[in-house]
Amino acid sequence: METEINDIRVIMKETYTRLVSFKSENNQESFNKEFLKILPKIYRYVAKRLNSAVSNGKLNKGMFNPNDFTDQLFIEVYDNIAEIKDENELHAFLFKKVDQLLEDSLVEEEFDHVFFENIDTYSKPEWDAMEEKYSRDGDGDFVMLEEMDDKSLNKDNYILDHVFITDEEKELAEKLDASLNKERIERHVQLVLDRMNLGMRTVFQLFANEGFTLNEIANIRDATISEVEKDLQKARKILRNSIEKRFLIDSN
Repeated sequence: METEINDIRVIMKETYTRLVSFKSENNQESFNKEFLKILPKIYRYVAKRLNSAVSNGKLNKGMFNPNDFTDQLFIEVYDNIAEIKDENELHAFLFKKVDQLLEDSLVEEEFDHVFFENIDTYSKPEWDAMEEKYSRDGDGDFVMLEEMDDKSLNKDNYILDHVFITDEEKELAEKLDASLNKERIERHVQLVLDRMNLGMRTVFQLFANEGFTLNEIANIRDATISEVEKDLQKARKILRNSIEKRFLIDSN
């Protein structure tokens, strides 16, 4: 995962240089072709945000498509490339712009209090039923771009290291790795994330999936670093507790 993140940062830096050059030449066709090379990463993020809104009943299926937002992003980046001061800022700039486009269009999501108030009491059959309904009604609605066939871009990587961070917790993570396949853990993590408030969910996704630092996330979210850190800690705690209750406690 760390190698993938570093690769993305290198690609973003190289892309920034070419985008600036094409903009200075007023060559929008070449600008757009260059931008297409990094679009799958953004498209995946938009698709996950839209899937979450569908799952939470905040968005009807078919109301939006990821292309609605990525097409607008082309225009935003071309018109505002001068706002990016150097090659290190393009990555965060893209996510900040697409976040603004999304939040201008989507209904503000409410925290699912009932779900989290009862998270310690759900039995294994209840968890399985929720996961089945989630997979049927909300997850995977949007088909990725053809470029998403690239194995480095085609799905999220929820690594347990982002949830279990102390030495004691890492022992629990090893037990999970030994007893469950990766896809099962990912489905559970996404199910729980989709019921968090927007701030916690987005901060965790930007940190765990996209590899942004707390400072970069604060910039993307127009928040303070302490606010971002608080949201990340809350998200981790909820995810850790839900995983332990569902998969690691014998009573379940």
